[in-house]
Amino acid sequence: MKDTALLLIDFQNDYFCSFEDAKFELVGAENASENASKILEVFRKNSGNIIHIKHENPENSLFFSKGSNGAKIHKSVEAIENETVITKSFPNSFKDTNLKEILDSLNVKSLIIVGAMSHMCIDAGTRAAKDFGYDCTVVSDATATRDLEFQGVIVPAKYVHAAFMASLEFAYAKVETTKEILKRL
Repeated sequence: MKDTALLLIDFQNDYFCSFEDAKFELVGAENASENASKILEVFRKNSGNIIHIKHENPENSLFFSKGSNGAKIHKSVEAIENETVITKSFPNSFKDTNLKEILDSLNVKSLIIVGAMSHMCIDAGTRAAKDFGYDCTVVSDATATRDLEFQGVIVPAKYVHAAFMASLEFAYAKVETTKEILKRL
């Protein structure tokens, strides 16, 4: 476990329907964070490498507005003392951040990735991580997304999610469930 890090990407209030002022609700965010919290608990008990990543947009943005309560990490997986929190401005968690330097300083070789959105920041971050040579595992039931629309066609979140998990599993990551991950941790 010493060469593995848990990346918790964008589990922020604006994605949660249980957050009163949510600006960009996802389908299944609560369930995904509940599963992620189980993995987080194991990492904490074993003094594992934990990195929280949060996205901030400029003030007065549609969601994750800098300094807003919506941009804060959700209470279900919020960082505790001595856990690293990285703030990003792009879907790729490595772009213009010190994530790679932190992972390399910890001698991390593999990543367990949870968070949101499956079709955006999970996808971009996982692909970048693989390109940097990390062995990646995405936890399918600890990630969430939303319905998308393309040229008038509504694509339900479950299909968006499935398509991106299948795509990542094809060449970029092992895709497992929380139960599978917990068995091997």
